[in-house]
Amino acid sequence: MKITKDMLLIDAFRMGNQEKMAEVLQSFGMHCLGCALAHGETIEQAAASHGVDAQEMVDSLNAVLDK
Repeated sequence: MKITKDMLLIDAFRMGNQEKMAEVLQSFGMHCLGCALAHGETIEQAAASHGVDAQEMVDSLNAVLDK
C-alpha cells in the first residue's frame, strides 16, 4: 500500500517505521505529530498549512516505506 495526499497524516505515519516517518515529516517542518490536527488533517492539508509541496512529501514518505 502506498501513501497518498488524501490520507490522514497520522495514518500515513503509522504505515512505516515511525522513527523514519517522523524524520521525514520533521524535515518538512512538521514537528507536531502529537497535536490534534495530525489526527484529522490529510497530508495535502498539512502540507498546505506548512507551505510545502504535498507530492514531494508523499514521495519522501513512500521512499521510506520502500526501504
